[in-house]
Amino acid sequence: MKKLLTLTLTIAASLLCSCVQAPNAKSVSPETAKKRSVTFISTSDSHYKAFESKDWNEQNRETIEEINRIAGKPWPEKLGGDKIDVPRGVVLLGDCIDDGDKVRDEKDYTAEQFKAFIAHFGLDGTDGMLKYRVYETWGNHDGPPIGKNKKSPLNFRAELKKRNAIRKKKGWLANLSDNGLHYSWDFDDVHFVSLGIYPADKQNTKVRYNPVWHDPQGALSFLKKDLAKCVGDSGRPVVLMAHCGFDTNWWHEEDWRAAYDAAKKYNVILYLYGHTGTGLRYWAPEGETKKWTCINDGHTTSGFFIIQIEGNRLRAAYRRKMNAKITRNPDRTYSRTWDGQWTWKFLLDRKISDKGI
Repeated sequence: MKKLLTLTLTIAASLLCSCVQAPNAKSVSPETAKKRSVTFISTSDSHYKAFESKDWNEQNRETIEEINRIAGKPWPEKLGGDKIDVPRGVVLLGDCIDDGDKVRDEKDYTAEQFKAFIAHFGLDGTDGMLKYRVYETWGNHDGPPIGKNKKSPLNFRAELKKRNAIRKKKGWLANLSDNGLHYSWDFDDVHFVSLGIYPADKQNTKVRYNPVWHDPQGALSFLKKDLAKCVGDSGRPVVLMAHCGFDTNWWHEEDWRAAYDAAKKYNVILYLYGHTGTGLRYWAPEGETKKWTCINDGHTTSGFFIIQIEGNRLRAAYRRKMNAKITRNPDRTYSRTWDGQWTWKFLLDRKISDKGI
């Protein structure tokens, strides 16, 4: 009896963490689309610091406090002015910490930065300052692959792998890569895919950055398999996210094209990324007519995007600190002034359908 119960629980857990088989229908039914209501937060580049530069972390804290109280605030008037729903979660798109392998004067900067990140973001909305689940990935600052650290014993990707295992155990994930780093999940029928530093399998030989530290570790292969398994020909909305977008030489334009081709036949309604700044843009490789809507998140210290996918409507707005000024000091620390006010920028309001945007 005990063995049967164990087997039953194991099968149940496996089902919770596996993709729901993609529907055979060519498009999402009007009934399903009508019920769709997904609100979430997107941010990036929190760059948690340690020891001499902790004021930066306080700026992250201010932003998290605003995330925690965003539900119930009004959308900008140009986007309707109605109340913002409670977010389902927060995506954090890499460069979570500032130094992925740094020890100086017997101080482990990497471990201290990770400690600060965990204290603020937590995991499930109960164990940190943030009131919502967080889904993070890694960027170029977060350190090398597992086993490649030279100074700090803490490896960010190893910690991410542990956290993804917890997410899987909790039943949050639709799919998890064999290396434990890339993953996907569903909010209603919207499929989210987290793809590390950028969606390629390995660093292109034409890229000049360190190929060990910045190894994308099979993200493109995971994307292909995940979309085939979890989305198929259903036409349901897909949100892709990574640290780098299509505006940086940290990955090569050949790989931009390969990533686009991998997801071209799916209903990609958003590509979320950080690394280079803040704003909205529309992108497709040369010769392609279907452009992806891209949101570039900027630093958590400055603000975050609130995004809603409701029915066949996509709207988003950047919530940013107003009148904030940051100065870099000669000793490489930062100082700033801010009057405590928030405002809106980068407003997006578009229709989505089974053919994408």
